[in-house]
Amino acid sequence: MEYNLEVTNLTKKYQDFELNQINIKLPKGKIIGLLGENGSGKTTTIKSILNLISYDKGNIKIFGKDSKKLSKEEREKIGIVLDNSFFSPILDANDINKLMKDFYHNWNEKFYYDKIKKFKIPCNKPLKELSSGMKMKIRVLCAIAYEPKLLILDEPTNGLDPIFRYEIIELFNNFVSNGENSILITTHITSDLEHLVDEVIFIDDGNIILDVFKNVIDNEYGIVELLENQFTKINKEDYIKCLKYKNECYILVNSKDEFQKRYSKLEVRKPTLEELMLLLVKGE
Repeated sequence: MEYNLEVTNLTKKYQDFELNQINIKLPKGKIIGLLGENGSGKTTTIKSILNLISYDKGNIKIFGKDSKKLSKEEREKIGIVLDNSFFSPILDANDINKLMKDFYHNWNEKFYYDKIKKFKIPCNKPLKELSSGMKMKIRVLCAIAYEPKLLILDEPTNGLDPIFRYEIIELFNNFVSNGENSILITTHITSDLEHLVDEVIFIDDGNIILDVFKNVIDNEYGIVELLENQFTKINKEDYIKCLKYKNECYILVNSKDEFQKRYSKLEVRKPTLEELMLLLVKGE
């Protein structure tokens, strides 16, 4: 299998935080979601991959090559959306097109303006007068319009209305449909990833606590809602995590079929990514 991104044992130590041996393998044609609470290490991981900060240990390869040794042409194959825009607030969409066209030899002007029109972005209004959602739309379009092979996206749907989030997810799916392109995406809006990602990596306090394919979550993991008196009858070895709320309990199981065989009268349902993250991080 060929990978557009390989992160091996990435470690970064701060005075009060440690990113501890992060491993990510992103194949061509796939999308990985990196999920976790604010401060869990997602952005530190992204910035390390992009060499925006130094790291203490580990190896990072992009397109099979040490990320610190990429040529200018290879770096142009990486599309980036970070939390803050690198464009001056006095620029408008037309100004940005001129800048990007001069900077990237693969800049697809037709694609850019087609999407500007579709997403109803005003071409003559400076960024400082646009909503946060409109600014994010431009950042996403700019990351894709110079035709990269790898997209690295930090909270790309932040500030977007539900309709545009759907449109942007469709854009990401089209991006990887050629079997060559890949996406690494972080977001706190877990519902955006439900029908987007192929693999989910959950990170908490600098550590990966679960790395799992999305189809495994859909087919094998389960959530069971119980009253407290029902929970006392469940063997500890039959669930991974438990979260108690008032007189109710929610338990996470990693084999819903096996659990259903043992407890046939209880209902087991598929967890959402939000529920999975909540139980993994907050559960006992």
